[in-house]
Amino acid sequence: MSGPAETAGVRFAGYAALFDREDRGGDIIRKGAFARAIRAWDARAVPLLWQHRPGRRIGIVEKMAEDERGLRVIGRLDGEAGEAGALLKAGRVTGLSFGYRVARADGRCPRVLKDLDLVEVSLVTFPMQPGARVHAVE
Repeated sequence: MSGPAETAGVRFAGYAALFDREDRGGDIIRKGAFARAIRAWDARAVPLLWQHRPGRRIGIVEKMAEDERGLRVIGRLDGEAGEAGALLKAGRVTGLSFGYRVARADGRCPRVLKDLDLVEVSLVTFPMQPGARVHAVE
């Protein structure tokens, strides 16, 4: 396994959320759901976590934006990434996910998410949206 020095500074790009696709929990995210969060975004306010664990901050979200497909993020691992960084570099963990609070939604099943407060982005083994993945590592 790689140590902290070998994974610090590793950058990746991918989609933490995809629009207009029902996830495993019965939610559908609409384009624009992250617009308010992106406008208010500060890189220090959206941590990059390992498997949604608050005590396992492994880096930062450097950039995020909505495009036609979903919420595209660029993240950078720090010296605390350890196992997560090694697995990412080896291509063994490629899932992305995000933690949120619902500001506005319609319906129940499926629930259509229209405005979200973004709490964190996570590198995960099993993303709620199977297509939410890392697509580049440098």
